[in-house]
Amino acid sequence: MATKVYIVYYSTYGHVEKLAEQIKKGAESVEGVEAKLWQVPETLSDEVLGKLGAPPKSDVPVITPGELAEADGLLFGFPTRYGTMAAQFQAFIDSTAAQWRTQELVGKPAGLFYSTGSQGGGQETTPLTAITLLVHHGMIFVPIGYTFGAGMFEMEKVRGGSPYGAGTYAGDGSRQPSELELDLAFHRGKYFAAISKKLKGTA
Repeated sequence: MATKVYIVYYSTYGHVEKLAEQIKKGAESVEGVEAKLWQVPETLSDEVLGKLGAPPKSDVPVITPGELAEADGLLFGFPTRYGTMAAQFQAFIDSTAAQWRTQELVGKPAGLFYSTGSQGGGQETTPLTAITLLVHHGMIFVPIGYTFGAGMFEMEKVRGGSPYGAGTYAGDGSRQPSELELDLAFHRGKYFAAISKKLKGTA
């Protein structure tokens, strides 16, 4: 039976979604792994989103809390707001009380990816503060560490991400994920999928 990896994210301007798409490709490069993209519900009105200049949402399905338990591994992605996850994703996590009570997510491997507006804007504080959601659900945090090799030590190019997970810089919103950041996202998916597959095999 295939190992199911769910990539669950919130994206306002598309930066996190681009990372999610690349992560999915990486996960699917591992034999025996099926990866699926999911969005969390939007909490802002169309009017507010319009004023923010946010593009229309893609046709990626919106997940419900109960569907999380179907996955063998979960990757969560979100933009940063003041050094922590965006409120839309926090609202979704706040709706998983039933899964917490029944401990449906205990023991599942989980990882993180994210987008920030600047180099000091939360590439490490965002995953650090988000780890609490994994801890309270009893999930197993799977960072990437320095498994990306030389790409983790790149000093000449701007690169989002950290040992905690894949990341990108959005700047004023016009900057898109670089080739290096997309390569890191692919690695994030591939590495995580391999770990998820291995853990499922020992369950």
